[in-house]
Amino acid sequence: MAAAIPGVLNMQDDIVYLSAVDMAAQIRAGHLSARDVMQAHLSRIEAVNPKVNAIVTLHAEQAMAASLAADDAQARGQPLGPLHGLPVAHKDLIMTRGMRTTYGSRVHANYVPTRSALLVERQQAAGAISIGKTNTPEFGAGSQTFNEVFGATRNPYDLGKTCGGSSGGSAVALATGMVALADGTDMGGSLRCPANFCNVVGLRPSVGRVPDFPSQNGWGSLSVYGPMARSVADLALHLSVMAGHDARDPLAISEDGAQFRAPLERDMKGRRIAWAMDMGGLPVDPEVVKALDAQRKVFEDLGCIVEDAYPDMRDAHDIFMALRAYAFELHYGAVMDRHPGVLKETIVWNIEAGRKLSAAQLARAEKLRTALFLRMHRFMETYDFLVTPVNQVPPFDIEKPYIEEIAGVKMESYIDWMRSCYTITATTHPALSVPAGFTDGGLPVGLQLIGRHQGELALLQMGHAFEQATLAGRRRPALAD
Repeated sequence: MAAAIPGVLNMQDDIVYLSAVDMAAQIRAGHLSARDVMQAHLSRIEAVNPKVNAIVTLHAEQAMAASLAADDAQARGQPLGPLHGLPVAHKDLIMTRGMRTTYGSRVHANYVPTRSALLVERQQAAGAISIGKTNTPEFGAGSQTFNEVFGATRNPYDLGKTCGGSSGGSAVALATGMVALADGTDMGGSLRCPANFCNVVGLRPSVGRVPDFPSQNGWGSLSVYGPMARSVADLALHLSVMAGHDARDPLAISEDGAQFRAPLERDMKGRRIAWAMDMGGLPVDPEVVKALDAQRKVFEDLGCIVEDAYPDMRDAHDIFMALRAYAFELHYGAVMDRHPGVLKETIVWNIEAGRKLSAAQLARAEKLRTALFLRMHRFMETYDFLVTPVNQVPPFDIEKPYIEEIAGVKMESYIDWMRSCYTITATTHPALSVPAGFTDGGLPVGLQLIGRHQGELALLQMGHAFEQATLAGRRRPALAD
């Protein structure tokens, strides 16, 4: 472990596995330079990335130059942002000015944007240094990270397994020490699933917590931007620079993101936990149940009141499927028309489903979603947090595009195995994936913590308390050694 701040870093410690919080503090204190930090991460990328294929576009020279500029700015006494000198990577669905952004699709294999998404601008303004782009399935469709441009990203805990998706490259880059922080998007679980499969932390924030600009659909409320990190404290730091109002996003929450830099320590005695390992009747792999059931006592030892309970989630599946199909037609319908026969089959299926929707079906989905939100809101007036599995299965074979059966139950579609995540999406409540243990075969299993509406700070505090009690997230993949 590195020396605590204030204190001098023992240079024999591995820089790349410092927490982002400590790394930033060491740079600010002058015990590390941004150049040292960047060189350590570039060396790790060179050694590890060929094995896992997480970073698919690398701007090593530009990143090194930016780190030298960061050191120069610090030497001149210029103000330093909270992420000063930290190497970050951006999901390949997120626009980065001057850096190739493929969306995992042959259609955009050589696309270089002339502007960045607000999410990227905010990280860079906070002092982060963009090192490259992380792999994603084509247009983020599916929770298995592979595409025809770059191939598949492998799970560092078992190279024969998937890392999940669609922010799979981000999760693997973090787990193997190639970046200090990484971002992603989440519609049906794309920040939570890969965090779970790779033993890191991922947050699906409330709609509007991280403003979305530019966007084709400013009123869209399924997909959100969010942070991923190796610890809850690091994730909170990352969220603090992403969050905050922007008038160009009509759904943006007005609260200042700096609130997430407050200490996360909090007494959890008396907090009410709804424990729902089968989420009201979903099939769950026994290995997942075994790993998570062992963690119930952790919450009890923290002083929480833990009860078996689950909200009335009827219609969540139908709501999500209808609104997802609508979103795919909105975002990618014209792309399919311009490039017939190029997009993968599952994307075409989603677009065609969107084109079949009637106004009456969309109206029904919106009405049902409002009712679902109110039921969830009432449930969360009784409970502070809902605890469920992130995924219903552990990481599976990388050659398998998706799960077709869980515990003897056949899945209806290629995303049906992700119900444990996308039913929560339909409620708009924030959800955190936190490392919770491992299968007997050494594969990560995460726990999904769901908080109250727009209750990210309390959610992060609970996640931090759980994390500190278990320390499961400190187990690194042998690949990274």
